[in-house]
Amino acid sequence: MMGKVFLALDFPVWQEAKDFIERNHFQGVPVKVGMELFYREGPRLIDSLKQNNHDVFLDLKLHDIPTTVKRSMKNLAGLGVDMINIHALGGSDMIKQAKEGLMAGSSVGRVPKLIAVTMLTSMDYHVMNHELGIQGGLRDHTVHLSGLASQSGADGVVCSVHEAGEIKNVCGKSFLTVTPGIRLTESAEDDQKRIATPTFARKNGADMIVAGRTVTNADNPKAKYEKVKKEWLYGGKS
Repeated sequence: MMGKVFLALDFPVWQEAKDFIERNHFQGVPVKVGMELFYREGPRLIDSLKQNNHDVFLDLKLHDIPTTVKRSMKNLAGLGVDMINIHALGGSDMIKQAKEGLMAGSSVGRVPKLIAVTMLTSMDYHVMNHELGIQGGLRDHTVHLSGLASQSGADGVVCSVHEAGEIKNVCGKSFLTVTPGIRLTESAEDDQKRIATPTFARKNGADMIVAGRTVTNADNPKAKYEKVKKEWLYGGKS
């Protein structure tokens, strides 16, 4: 799983995503499936992707009472996805029970990686401090939630590139850091505030990155994905 570039399939329906994959020759690349697409298409979407050799990061960000999350994860584990996430803000018991649910619902040796969302990359300190009433710095809060996730059995976290290195220092090198908000220098920021280039992600300790609109909105998505991948793996060097 480490070192992968997940392509975010941020499409409203499977037919659009399928057409995009086929038209741009993305067969077999790792993909991220979010709420919009999964809630529309359901488990058959995952079946189609797995039949075509895609690693799947199911990005549903579960956040509910521990028992509900456990039961939900038990069901989702049976889909055969490679990675799935929850909100770290759900607390230690919720994280632990999410892991128990995944283990109970998975085939032996095929338990999906459990990744906890720390703070959304669309969020900044103003929202955190003034709207949510959570005091302190965004970086400190993210690192704290990462430590909680690690102690509660999660395999890693979703975080911005800017916190990945410090999270590694606190939680250990084997603790996974998955970083969205990846943009090439020429790409627009869209609605994400804490973004970074693939080169910066590589240097700052990210294990996996997620590329969305910087690829899907490009004139040549395949070329843009390969550019992201090259910069991620080699720092832009051949």
